[in-house]
Amino acid sequence: MTTTPTHFEPSARDSEQVNQEKQAKRLMTIVIVGAVTLLALLGAAIYFLLQPSAPTDRIRDIFIIVVALESLVIGVALIVLILQLASLINLLQNEVRPILKATSDTVNNLRGTAEFLGENVVEPVVQLNGYLAGLYRMLELMGLKKK
Repeated sequence: MTTTPTHFEPSARDSEQVNQEKQAKRLMTIVIVGAVTLLALLGAAIYFLLQPSAPTDRIRDIFIIVVALESLVIGVALIVLILQLASLINLLQNEVRPILKATSDTVNNLRGTAEFLGENVVEPVVQLNGYLAGLYRMLELMGLKKK
């Protein structure tokens, strides 16, 4: 007697999804560690610059550098945002619009088919049914057919 395993082997799609989740977790961990490290360095810099022996010129210069770096990060984020927006517009124009057009064509074709079937199949069948019902009733009235 052979036994079948109760577990299922993951498919290629499942393993690909697991790999993507692992990469996303790694990326999130790297971003969090980087942000915490940046905040720690910024805190240490502020602490050492606020010592009584630190001149205010240095503090001003450091904050100017920090603001410049922040502007650089915001600029990079804006560039990424513009690229993503361009990608979305490209997707809408080249993939979604043809799908919508094909769907619209299919619906119009279906509408035409339904009209054709209604006129050429259903209507004659209904008329034939009416004629047969009249004939049946006539035969009943003449006594040739029992009720």
